[in-house]
Amino acid sequence: MAGCASPFAAQVKSAGFALSPSGDEEEEALSRLRSAGDRMTTPRRLLVRCLFEASGHRTAEELAAEIQTYAPDVSISTVYRNLEELERLGVVVHLHLGHGPATYHLATEAHGHLVCRKCEIQVEIADGFFADLRRRAIADFGFAIDPRHFAVIGLCATCQADAEDLGDSTAG
Repeated sequence: MAGCASPFAAQVKSAGFALSPSGDEEEEALSRLRSAGDRMTTPRRLLVRCLFEASGHRTAEELAAEIQTYAPDVSISTVYRNLEELERLGVVVHLHLGHGPATYHLATEAHGHLVCRKCEIQVEIADGFFADLRRRAIADFGFAIDPRHFAVIGLCATCQADAEDLGDSTAG
């Protein structure tokens, strides 16, 4: 499981989940599970390791495939159950990046996602980007949104330029 260092590992902070200066984030996540009364099973340990070594957002199926290279008997349902528990504890966040399956990543400082509907490039954006939208949703509808759970779909600058070159009036 080497070679997939998470760009977020040093930034993991979420509701009640703050990393110590020791830098042993993976062990701290396992400790959080133990504190919640969860057993430290092999599948759970492997899943946490995969999440910390992963780069970007991964589906449950991708995580299961990686875990199964080390523990072939681990089922996809076990992976899903463990992801749900890790999310409940604030260690991971799941989100929907377009039309595909839900993806999971470490619960970092809150951030949003922009996804190009044409080339599927994904851009992570600071949580503050959605501050006005949050305020408007509360003020106008009494609704508190969680922009970490979904992606905003549109066209990236390159695909907009390509569409304009072809005379596509829906480019903007």
